[in-house]
Amino acid sequence: MGLKPLQETWDLDAFFKRGSSSSEFITYLQHIQQLLDELRQKVDAFSKEDTQIEKKLTTVLETYEITYKKLAQAGSFVSCLQSQNTKDMKAGSLRGSIAKLEAELGTILAGFDQSLAEIPTSQWEELMDSAAFSDVRYILNERREHVKDQLPVEQETLIQKLAVDGYHAWDELYSSLVNKITIPFEQNGETQMISVGQAENAMDDSDREVRKAVYHNLEHAWTQDEHLFASTLNHLAGFRLQVYEARGWDHILKEPLDICRMKQETLDTMWSVIDEHKQPFIDYLQRKADMLGVDKLSWFDVGAPIGSETKTYSYQDAAAFIIKHFAGFGKELAAFTEKAFNERWVEAENRPNKRVGGFCTNFPDSGESRIFMTFSGTPSNVATLAHELGHSFHQEVMQDVRMLNRKYAMNVAETASTFAEMIVADASLKEAANEEERLSLLEDKLQRSVAFFMNIQSRFLFEQRFYEERKQGEVPADRLNELMVEAQKEAFGDSLDEYHPHFWASKLHFHITGVPFYNFPYTFGYMFSLGIYAKALQAGASFEEKYIALLKDTASMTVEDLAYKHLGVDLTQKAFWEEAISLAVADAEEFLEATKA
Repeated sequence: MGLKPLQETWDLDAFFKRGSSSSEFITYLQHIQQLLDELRQKVDAFSKEDTQIEKKLTTVLETYEITYKKLAQAGSFVSCLQSQNTKDMKAGSLRGSIAKLEAELGTILAGFDQSLAEIPTSQWEELMDSAAFSDVRYILNERREHVKDQLPVEQETLIQKLAVDGYHAWDELYSSLVNKITIPFEQNGETQMISVGQAENAMDDSDREVRKAVYHNLEHAWTQDEHLFASTLNHLAGFRLQVYEARGWDHILKEPLDICRMKQETLDTMWSVIDEHKQPFIDYLQRKADMLGVDKLSWFDVGAPIGSETKTYSYQDAAAFIIKHFAGFGKELAAFTEKAFNERWVEAENRPNKRVGGFCTNFPDSGESRIFMTFSGTPSNVATLAHELGHSFHQEVMQDVRMLNRKYAMNVAETASTFAEMIVADASLKEAANEEERLSLLEDKLQRSVAFFMNIQSRFLFEQRFYEERKQGEVPADRLNELMVEAQKEAFGDSLDEYHPHFWASKLHFHITGVPFYNFPYTFGYMFSLGIYAKALQAGASFEEKYIALLKDTASMTVEDLAYKHLGVDLTQKAFWEEAISLAVADAEEFLEATKA
């Protein structure tokens, strides 16, 4: 087909025309409500005494899969509406409607899971051995086992209902507060007000004075409303801790580890390997400080480009570059990416009133996905675009997988995205026009290692300590600032001159209610991808088929089993992680060697 002339805005009309004013979408929501009513009736009829238990379980699962697919589609549509225009109040109202439907599904599933748990073991094992459930055995066993860790179904149902206004509402409030913030930005002698997302892009500017001014303007904005952000963080954490206490959970990582289908031992091993190999990255940060002419880097210097010239890309050129180098890995990835660009799956335009950050969201009822970001032409933007396309490819290869087996956790969700990012990063290095450009690209690649090994680690350390203190009562903003800086100093090996005390307020991930501890899975995904990438380099083009097979299994087993089945490695041992991090260490050592005096 070839790459068409591209538009930088996505196509949402393919799903529902007229955006938040779509009557078609309202009808779609009404249909979801009808499906929920049907699902509730089928779950109520599902009983361990029934002689038709296999037939009734089959029909419950079929209705659930259809309902979930449509509800996920609706949720993705509203998320896209809210992200593309933070002033779309109608979209905000629709978000409330989605939240109620999601809560209703949660209450229905709580009853369903309880019914699964009440089936006698012998009868359950017989059911799971039948051909009808062989492909979803893991998921059903998982749901049944989770009931043992939860409260009686009536109480879990109440939690689901109260969460709409007492838990998820804090997440919504946080987003509303951030969307109202504008930052003064001076350019060509004129001051304009820009969004937080645009300001964060400006933090990559090659001019240190620009970065410094933007950083301090952002910090001022967070400081002005720190009591509000502290309130959102404290209350959503308080709700979560109250639920944990009621369930008898005394370990704050229990839920995130369960969600990630991951052992504490695996997490501890990963972090220990990172800590043992962190020195080359500390040395890199000091070398970068020397190159920028400062004693130590400040927070706003960590992501700064080096060199006098920074390569920039048009959106069209970035797309062509990504497709070209994806093709070097495998034809499936390249063909899919071309389709995604040509069919306008990406929202990339740099304009006001867009939300902060980037994401990829799935529209499973249509068999498509959409990517959101703000593209300003930097190598970092190209990396982000490749990253989100990796997410989209993961969703694409799951299209022929049963819906129950598509709900992969965040840690493995970051596998395909980071893998795609690495392909583009290495390709960029090989095509560098000169040594200055090569060093700039190598340094951009190292920035991502620093982000996963240091920045993400600081978030993990902060959140652990915050939750422990929150058990004793609300943690005020000034203490949150202290905890944040302490965590940053530890994670960065005290290699910076100035830290970001209000990072806890500025980072959406701390305020997300859908996934607790929205941090360590990123580092897991990065390290896991490094290990997979090492094997891909050894295998060559033949690896794509194995890679796709691994991705298809990401939602139907533990990460330890996934790694053993497809890679033959034990994630609780250091060997795999050490092989993975050696690729990143080699980048740091190459940079240090190339820039020594």
